[in-house]
Amino acid sequence: MKACTLFIFVLFAAAGYSQNTISSYKYVVVPDKFDFSREDNQYGLNITTKLLLEQKGFTVFMGNEQPPAPAVAGKCNALKAEVVQRKGFLVTNLTLLLKDCQGNIVFKSKEGKSREKEFQTAYDLALRDAFSSLDAVPYKYDSTMQAQAQQVTPIPVAPPPAPASTPPPAATEINGTLYAQATPNGYQLVDITPKKVLTLLKTSVQDYFIADAGTYSGIVFKKEGEWFFEYYKDDKLVSRKLAIKF
Repeated sequence: MKACTLFIFVLFAAAGYSQNTISSYKYVVVPDKFDFSREDNQYGLNITTKLLLEQKGFTVFMGNEQPPAPAVAGKCNALKAEVVQRKGFLVTNLTLLLKDCQGNIVFKSKEGKSREKEFQTAYDLALRDAFSSLDAVPYKYDSTMQAQAQQVTPIPVAPPPAPASTPPPAATEINGTLYAQATPNGYQLVDITPKKVLTLLKTSVQDYFIADAGTYSGIVFKKEGEWFFEYYKDDKLVSRKLAIKF
């Protein structure tokens, strides 16, 4: 009986793992700088990674680019690309990792190698050698393969009117002024440090934005001359008052 139970557990575990493949994802985020690099896009690695992933069929955006709305609404809809380096004597060794939103490795390439002495050439050849193992893996995006928890829930442009018997949600003041920085599709709000607090995406309604705070997604809108951020937490509507300087 124990052996049968163990077999069923392993079977279900294997089935769940098999669903988490690169074909489950449409989007990939490439950071502006890899952990071993000293500067953004050093040796052209980050841009080359983006281009090679796009050739594979992914929709790719860099860390400093405005992501597509579906990727913003659901962080787990995108993979994160990482390139790691293993130091070697007279050899450049690079490995490509594609991780999900929980840090699990969905794909790991072989270790790409190059013995070129010129850094720019060595890193480029090692990266392309690592990508050669991704070329051998079939990829065709299939939205049905994503777990139900990763699916994007549409966000209403405007909050529906509440019944007269339901009291409005309490507004919580967020301390400090947020400063709006324009992006191609809206704004990003940063604090004084500066640290990005919210990403705002334009809608067809004036003073209404789709908003993403990392942990929660919702809407930011202007009401009676004041800005509010509303989202759902534990099935309860939360309203936060914002001080925004455009």
